Amino acid sequence: MKKRIIPLILIAGTTLLTACNDENTKNSGNPTVTVSKEDAIAVVNGQYISKASLTALESEVAQRGKGQSFPKEKLIEELVQRELLIQDAENKQLDKSADFTQRLTTIRNSLLSQEAVQNFIKSNPITDTDLEAEYKKKVAVSGTEYKARHILVKTEEDANKIIEELNAGADFIELAKNKSTGPSGPKGGDLGWFTADRMVPPFSEAAIALEDGKYTTTPVKTQFGWHVILKEGSRAQTPPPFESVKEQLRPMLQRQKMMDFMKTLRDKAKVEILLPAAEKPVAKDVKADAVKKTSEAVNATENTVNKIAESVQSATKDATTKITDAVEKASDTAAKTVDAVTP
Repeated sequence: MKKRIIPLILIAGTTLLTACNDENTKNSGNPTVTVSKEDAIAVVNGQYISKASLTALESEVAQRGKGQSFPKEKLIEELVQRELLIQDAENKQLDKSADFTQRLTTIRNSLLSQEAVQNFIKSNPITDTDLEAEYKKKVAVSGTEYKARHILVKTEEDANKIIEELNAGADFIELAKNKSTGPSGPKGGDLGWFTADRMVPPFSEAAIALEDGKYTTTPVKTQFGWHVILKEGSRAQTPPPFESVKEQLRPMLQRQKMMDFMKTLRDKAKVEILLPAAEKPVAKDVKADAVKKTSEAVNATENTVNKIAESVQSATKDATTKITDAVEKASDTAAKTVDAVTP
């Protein structure tokens, strides 16, 4: 079976970005890395192609080709074709166009954003002391767990009817399966074991007040509807060992540190949003609106931190794709040549 090599322009995204940045460095007058003849694998119109570029391409092909390998001479030919295209583009001053410069700026800014994140993470590692402190604060907290079931309905009247049926001897689990509107209904209303802080206050307070095996004789109202609660048991909380949750705590602490870092940068910066603010609907409930705004602000900050690496990588990929698409048309002839010589 023939191994058909993919044109370099389509696979070497990382190499292409590096080349673009190198060319940008040349144009800006900054010094560039000089390749000597001893460190080269080929020379094209007086320009040496480094051994390092071949190594990078081999790694790129192996990664994208899921372990496939290609003859070294074919990879070298790909690098030669790429150098020919680069020289042709430079001769035509394609790198001087406003469109190219804008794309290159987008790639550079994306990579710099990503580097800033990685640099902060490396400079502020999470230590075992940090992890132990977080464990003691949020995991190794002594307390009580409760096990309960509930039946959730829309109205107080419906909840009272269910209580009447229970008083008459109806089975709680069967009533939950048939009448509960909550997601736990099909499981007989089973909520498993939980701590008080995991439930909304009205629910947890009612559950805690019950004796084991008893249900609420008056409906409990929360923002989800009306509940009839059955308490099945309680036990002392046993926290998991530190070593078993240690690595789960690490990304949480890294995220928190990154959020603090972003907040520090924002507080020190002078930021002015120039776009006009969107029209806001008249708030019917001022207090609720204020709570919503606060929640949105917190979520926005957290989302910025959680997705910053993903967004900059996505932007880099998008910018690279645009450059690749532009060059791909010029590489059709080279790709056909490779196909022709492929055994």
